[in-house]
Amino acid sequence: MTTQTIAVLGARNLGGAIVEHFLELGWNAAAIARSEETLALVRERGALALAADAADDDSLTGALQRVRQELGSLDAIVNAVSAARPTGGPFGGGPLADADVGAFHQWTVAVAEQAFVFLSAGAKALRDSGGGALIQITGGSSRRAIEGRGLWAAGAFATRALVQAAALELRAENIHAALLAVDATIESPKTEAFTRGQPREALAEMGQVAEAVAFLVRQRPRALTHELVVTPAGERWVP
Repeated sequence: MTTQTIAVLGARNLGGAIVEHFLELGWNAAAIARSEETLALVRERGALALAADAADDDSLTGALQRVRQELGSLDAIVNAVSAARPTGGPFGGGPLADADVGAFHQWTVAVAEQAFVFLSAGAKALRDSGGGALIQITGGSSRRAIEGRGLWAAGAFATRALVQAAALELRAENIHAALLAVDATIESPKTEAFTRGQPREALAEMGQVAEAVAFLVRQRPRALTHELVVTPAGERWVP
């Protein structure tokens, strides 16, 4: 029996934790990233490292084809990439009345576009493999907008809509599309500077998020979840 294979987009923090978790489950794993530093970490974990741009359709399509060619199968694809955030201006785009179209393209369009590329290229790759799981990870902004970050939330809302459409369109093709919304800041080296001093119970733990990914990936056709929200006990939960 062929060992199942997962491909993870992004591998430095959460993506790396997902790769490690699936390797522990006995899966083959590949990770797609742009920086050589990140790819070196992937190799150290014992996974296939592929250099590609997860926001470029041709680049991502080629990388997913290589995963199946080199590992013999492709059963799940997970998008753990955060779209590149602008270096200037307020986080999240700022108040709508103060933002401009440039901020809209950076905070809204870039987020939605990367999700579209993932879902489109991922669906085609899983079609060629006979089916599988297509998991998009996002944050609490896919559930609600907050003041000053409406542009960012608009991109997350669009991501959620795209996943819903994918779930509807791909169910009959044995492709399980699902949204995993982590409604909290994820504790990682990337977030350490601005989460210092916060209680750990209020932060999401990468290993447990990886377990949630595995829950979705291993579901069977008679009990599929298309949207899953995880919220740490120390974070405010909003229905």
